[in-house]
Amino acid sequence: MSAVRTRFCPSPTGMVHVGLMRTALFNWAHARHAGGSFVFRIEDTDAARDSEESYRHLLDCLRWLGLEWDEGPEVGGPHGPYRQSERHDIYREVAAKLVAGGHAYESFSTNDEVEARRLAAGQDPKLGYDNADRFLTDAQRAAFRAEGREPVLRLRMPDEDLVWTDLVRGEVRFAAGSVPDFVLVRGNGAPLYPFVNPVDDALMEITDVLRGEDLLPSTPRQLALYAALTDIGVAQDTPRFGHLPYVTGEGNKKLSKRDPQSNLDVYRERGFLPEGFANYLALLGWSIAEDRDIFSMAEMVEAFDVTRVSANPARFDLKKAEAINATHLRALPVDEFIERVTPYLTAAGLVSEPPTAEQRRVLEAIAPMAQERMIVLSEAVGLLRFLFVDEVEIEPAAAEKQLSGPEAAEVLDAATAALAQLPDWSTAAIEEALKSALVEGLGRKPRQAFGPVRVAVSGRTVSPPLYESIELLGRDRTLARLAAARAVTDGGSGPSAG
Repeated sequence: MSAVRTRFCPSPTGMVHVGLMRTALFNWAHARHAGGSFVFRIEDTDAARDSEESYRHLLDCLRWLGLEWDEGPEVGGPHGPYRQSERHDIYREVAAKLVAGGHAYESFSTNDEVEARRLAAGQDPKLGYDNADRFLTDAQRAAFRAEGREPVLRLRMPDEDLVWTDLVRGEVRFAAGSVPDFVLVRGNGAPLYPFVNPVDDALMEITDVLRGEDLLPSTPRQLALYAALTDIGVAQDTPRFGHLPYVTGEGNKKLSKRDPQSNLDVYRERGFLPEGFANYLALLGWSIAEDRDIFSMAEMVEAFDVTRVSANPARFDLKKAEAINATHLRALPVDEFIERVTPYLTAAGLVSEPPTAEQRRVLEAIAPMAQERMIVLSEAVGLLRFLFVDEVEIEPAAAEKQLSGPEAAEVLDAATAALAQLPDWSTAAIEEALKSALVEGLGRKPRQAFGPVRVAVSGRTVSPPLYESIELLGRDRTLARLAAARAVTDGGSGPSAG
């Protein structure tokens, strides 16, 4: 085998499944680890289901995840074209060579005829095609054509066991005769996936095929076709196969396209970092070390060994994905965090694009504290909104929890009095003034003392650190918010900030 060449060859149909992107990631990492090439190919022969929009979306998702390809659409390469819809002449030529070489033959049997023959022989019709058309004479073929029948092309399967050493599962064996001769080309001349996929792999000199375990039953057909392609000079060799474990969802069932957790767009829109999500995808069947979950893509490439991929199903655990993403988010330098979070704040109408000097100042000050409280980038909108608006909208649940009753009114009145005349508007001075007024002055426990103030200034029960937030808000906005919160307490009309 020459240098490692892997491929990723999805169909452009609808949403992008996280299991599909895990397959792309493992192929990319395997190629990069070996210093080889990662080939991206589009299987777009299903005109009824394929769409240009889905094709563009696939390219965008790969690039978002950081999986740049060495050959393929928009990159080019020596083995193009890289879209199956542009390779029909190649498939016709290869099919003709397989027939000429005695590896493929015309088959005229209808499904009804196959079923009748199986029943007549006392066999289960579910066994499918019985290889009967292998033995048709020229006269029989001519007679079928005279009836107007259009033959399919089938591959003549070998009469011995088909065995391979799977990169993930070890030795896999299919007994001779267990896989019937299969269709390569339909009667209307349309080539089928079990034919075009290995032909493309052969012509693109793919050495390692990593794909989902749901495709494992089709591997004997690929091995037989590879032997035939090698015999007619189309293939150089048979690639190594590795069948990756299922990604499962709730109840350990395979994560289906109908499961909302399976759609990559959900994570992109929530603001997962690509490096955080790629880190989590890598853990669906592989680990860098027993006691380590967090790593960069460069570290994955260095350590990736496909023979260490588990054959067992990998469960998609949203909580773990979020925890890993939060760790990557906290590790971002402040400037990079601001750059990544700004589009979400801009879309919500909170900051301009680019942020003004004042908005930038606030972001730089709050970023390290916000990062500690966030899981995904979109959470910045709710968490930081209060810093970029004149009047804050208090969440009803937060108001009910912290602003009801005379005790809340008492706290807000004391906080207002402590802050109104504060000469030094700094985090340290604000902290000292509030602790003195609320904890010592009112004798409240910190949680009871600061909960109403937090909800008053941020509108929420969860916010960045309180004293720093108040400093950033400034005296006027802080006092106005304390007054507005005081107005919604149950304690009547006490003093306000005016």
